[in-house]
Amino acid sequence: MRILSGMRPTGKLHIGHLVGALENWVKLQEEGNECFYFVADWHALTTHYDDVSQLKEYTREVVRGFLACGLDPEKSVIFVQSAIKEHAELALLFSMFVSVSRLERVPTYKEIKKELNYKDLSNVGFLIYPVLQAADILIYKAQGVPVGEDQVYHIELTREIARRFNYLYAEVFPEPEAILSKVPKLPGTDGRKMSKSYGNVINLEIGERELESMVLTMVTDPARKRRSDPGNPENCPVWKYHEAFGVSEEESKWIWDGCTTAKIGCVDCKRLLLKHMREKLVPIWERFRKIDEDPRYVEDVILEGNKKAREVAAKTMEEVRRAMNLMF
Repeated sequence: MRILSGMRPTGKLHIGHLVGALENWVKLQEEGNECFYFVADWHALTTHYDDVSQLKEYTREVVRGFLACGLDPEKSVIFVQSAIKEHAELALLFSMFVSVSRLERVPTYKEIKKELNYKDLSNVGFLIYPVLQAADILIYKAQGVPVGEDQVYHIELTREIARRFNYLYAEVFPEPEAILSKVPKLPGTDGRKMSKSYGNVINLEIGERELESMVLTMVTDPARKRRSDPGNPENCPVWKYHEAFGVSEEESKWIWDGCTTAKIGCVDCKRLLLKHMREKLVPIWERFRKIDEDPRYVEDVILEGNKKAREVAAKTMEEVRRAMNLMF
């Protein structure tokens, strides 16, 4: 299966990216799929157009994070969106038959406008970003797109656009399927939505001591005000992290029994979480160190990935131009 997914470069990668997307991307890669993974730098501009001072740096950092988490440039095509101009061309052509009213009904369009109500998001780029996203997917004729539940609507819109194009012009595009991640969305360490602005994010390159400090001070079930108070793991952010970082069946029983009967304290539970987090993060830290031994490695991966992606995108655009009877 041909797989495609991307990530916006709005800062350094954190554990939410790891368990919410990157682990699944690596799994799809290792299962022998034809994977295309990219840094969506144009998408970052839809909401961060007014501050591009670190865009290049963050783009490089995202690729570096991809590699540290286990994406292999020998098995997957890793590239940067803005290097492949065919994305923009296809998005422009799609925009000719997608209505404004259709885009205004996209749920995430309304949600992001509400969430970022302090910013002016009246720009055309933000309105049509689902069209660009459809172009990102269809330019590679992707069959599967790993996404979170909040992005499923975008895949449905992409399917609509593919059907509409095929009906109007010629059968060029497959209709991609959403590949849902089974990992629940992680809350921040303070129980709120994970956000860099809240300071409740655990970065992938966090140091050993800082990791311990952040985990041991995590918010827990508010019912456990004292060590002797029983709790409910379902009401505790720490339990969400246990699920994401691989708690065993035996450990799960120990946590549930100990928490609900107050046999264990929250620190005991967090110590177990730290053990599992280290098991996943230490290999990533080691890969970061190895990557940094060659200052040209990340750039070389990007250039080679751009070349491979461009070859595929160019072939698709040749078909699109013929289907639409364009002279050039």
